[in-house]
Amino acid sequence: MTVQDLADSGLFSILNEGDDMDREITKPFCCDLLSIAMGKAPAGCAWVTVMGNMNTLAVASLADAACIIMAEDVPLDAVASGKAKMQGITVFRTELPIFEAALAVYRKLGGFDADRPHADRDKTDGSPAENSL
Repeated sequence: MTVQDLADSGLFSILNEGDDMDREITKPFCCDLLSIAMGKAPAGCAWVTVMGNMNTLAVASLADAACIIMAEDVPLDAVASGKAKMQGITVFRTELPIFEAALAVYRKLGGFDADRPHADRDKTDGSPAENSL
């Protein structure tokens, strides 16, 4: 799924449309501690956070995130909004909590089937699941 596909899905509103809307999203990533995100965010991730400041954009750029999703309806501050435009970083916004926003991205990426109960997804032979989410 590309950043443009995520934008077209209508899951989130767009605060800033970046320069690389054809960028592939590899996975969702949740983190609000910028020092952790700087070292752990995988390249191409859709980073879900509530940190709406200029430092978030710097970390997203350093980590090579595909886009940022501001959860809990948190806005970007004015400086960060200008920086997102200047650096061409796509930033989305949602009222969803961090986990639910990341889960929505995961599902769009083809993650587990939300229509099947958790126990049914994890069992194949009737035995208890060894690897559940």
